[in-house]
Amino acid sequence: MHPDREPTWTPPAGAEGQPRQVRRILRLFRPYRGRLAIVGLLVGAASLVSVATPFLLKAILDVAIPEGRTGLLSLLALGMILGAVLTSVFGVLQTLISTTVGQRVMHDLRTAVYGRLQRMSLAFFTRTRTGEVQSRIADDIGGMQATVTSTATSLVSNLTSVVATVVAMLALDWRLTVVTLVLLPVFVWISRRVGDERKKITTQRQKQMAAMAATVTESLSVSGILLGRTMGRSDSLTGAFSDESERLVDLEVRSNMAGRWRMAVITIVMAAMPAVIYWTAGIALQTGGPGVSIGTIVAFVSLQQGLFRPAVSLLSTGVQIQASLALFQRIFEYLDLPIDITEREDPVHLDRIKGEVRFENVTFRYDDRSGPVLDGIDITVPPGGSLAVVGPTGAGKSTLGHLVPRLYDVTGGRVTLDGVDVRDLDFDTLARAVGVVSQETYLFHASVADNLRFAKPDATDEELYAAAKAAQIHDHIAALPDGYDTVVGERGHRFSGGEKQRLAIARTILRDPPVLVLDEATSALDTRTEAAVQAAIDALSADRTTLTIAHRLSTIRSADQIVVLDSGRAVERGTHEELLGRGGRYAALVRRDARLEPTR
Repeated sequence: MHPDREPTWTPPAGAEGQPRQVRRILRLFRPYRGRLAIVGLLVGAASLVSVATPFLLKAILDVAIPEGRTGLLSLLALGMILGAVLTSVFGVLQTLISTTVGQRVMHDLRTAVYGRLQRMSLAFFTRTRTGEVQSRIADDIGGMQATVTSTATSLVSNLTSVVATVVAMLALDWRLTVVTLVLLPVFVWISRRVGDERKKITTQRQKQMAAMAATVTESLSVSGILLGRTMGRSDSLTGAFSDESERLVDLEVRSNMAGRWRMAVITIVMAAMPAVIYWTAGIALQTGGPGVSIGTIVAFVSLQQGLFRPAVSLLSTGVQIQASLALFQRIFEYLDLPIDITEREDPVHLDRIKGEVRFENVTFRYDDRSGPVLDGIDITVPPGGSLAVVGPTGAGKSTLGHLVPRLYDVTGGRVTLDGVDVRDLDFDTLARAVGVVSQETYLFHASVADNLRFAKPDATDEELYAAAKAAQIHDHIAALPDGYDTVVGERGHRFSGGEKQRLAIARTILRDPPVLVLDEATSALDTRTEAAVQAAIDALSADRTTLTIAHRLSTIRSADQIVVLDSGRAVERGTHEELLGRGGRYAALVRRDARLEPTR
């Protein structure tokens, strides 16, 4: 089911300020601050234990061994072993808690984005590729896994280790510490440059992944395969996908190689620093400078190595965070999408719905730049009455039908249900009140029973059978090897068009709405199948307020009222006989149908 006119749309442009974005990311972790506090304690404890080990080593080399104190040597050696055990235990617990918190944050993000999209109007989905939506939920949030599960904890852990190690190094020898730290500001500057570069590439890469996901979703669906095969375009589609994949390869290589040489230089310099320390200490001794004990030098180099590992990791983490900001920005774009159709703070709830539908001077346009799709529509459908809407393609028929269940909101006038503006009703009342059966039937890749129960999850088997019988599809389902447990296949392609339509009708019967919108529900069917489906529709429409958007006029001759739309305006209205007698637009449409009848 497509609207008569679709607007264009582009995602929100421009990134929010980085400090604000970082604060927003931190708010995602707020519900788990208790667990994060435990992680912080574990990180601090692990850092203190790791810093203590070099001091134990210094005591062994400077005191226990030279003085032959076997008891002290055993105690210090045992302390080093215990330190290794505690560090490992703290690391495992820290990983468990931080990974759990990270996965919960990812779950919250996925749920928030999905919930946001569920609240978007139909217009959003008519102008956005399905693959793009899927990519935001799967690829973008999945790409943030390392950041939210381990990077944040790694940042705190490495930062704590760096601070604790620098303090310990200063306690051992401040002169060697100055030699060690003199190049760190340069390293930080290099890592920031690399991070900015990777952030830009990551944004391009995610867009390319979204484009490729959209191509896969469209071309590898059942409908896409049918179109590609029958049009002989399988090879060209493969070639197009190959081109998309080739662009992604280039971006992936650029992303992984961005700043690699600069970071390699940092690693080389840090690896060479122990040799610089040994050289500095040796020169100091030879030139008569202040002496440094062997234990101090060994302990200092041990601390230095303990500093370089978290320092390099800290710089790499900064680069990863810069790249992850691009992913967060794409997710926040979806979370910030304006919701066009909302429930007011004090909505009206109707327990009993009669089914009177009114269009009161209704005007609708998709945006301020376009002309009205509907203009000045005034129609009343009494409870249990039937209205048929006909007219040429683009006249506004489907849009009129979409206004009743609030798939769109009017831009002028109002649509009422039992005298209440549909914009004032709560969503539950509206969902119970209005059922829609469209030309494009959607079935889930699940069993027949599951597809029917989507309308009423607690429906009994007897209710399923009754609804299917009313839709004239029960016998066909019962004859299948698995009966109601038969899986319908992707988008229901195991069933014919007429069978899918009758399943959709059975689903709507099960929900039992007092108001029914039939949007060209039989226009794509052959005459014989149309007759079977129409019989099911007649059963569905009995004693319900029915609005039928019709392509084939043979299906609406018995309607209480027929309205002819043209360019968004109601140009004729009346019964079938009245409109035929006037010899106007409706009569011309009937003659057109009569000429086309033999070709069906």
